[in-house]
Amino acid sequence: MEFTACARILTHRATLEMLDAAVETAEAIGQPQCIVIVDASGELLGEIRMTGSKFLSRRSARAKARTAASTGAPSTEVPEAVRPHVAAATGGEVTGLAGGLPIRIDGVLLGGIGVGSGSPEQDLRVARAALAEIGAEAG
Repeated sequence: MEFTACARILTHRATLEMLDAAVETAEAIGQPQCIVIVDASGELLGEIRMTGSKFLSRRSARAKARTAASTGAPSTEVPEAVRPHVAAATGGEVTGLAGGLPIRIDGVLLGGIGVGSGSPEQDLRVARAALAEIGAEAG
């Protein structure tokens, strides 16, 4: 019987590279964003609230990141019918809002990224730029 397991984790360098790429993309599209990166257990690795972003979007970006890390799927994959119930049951920690993507490399779930303050399309564009920066699978 095994009592330990090897695990891959995102490094602080990966987190910084992702944040930098996300900020660069948000600046290029002219939409300040709140960007949150969590590990596979939902713990915060890094975040930034860009100047001019909506301060409450920081909270939704965190929920998007944690949802993607927990489910291993985009935050929009939470079924519409259960969204209010699961949000209530988790104190708002799970959301169906667009902008949350899992971080996977070589098929391994390493965490999640959540972006908020723009339109759903803008949030996803920024999140995908961050994933591409470290060679993660596109969400």
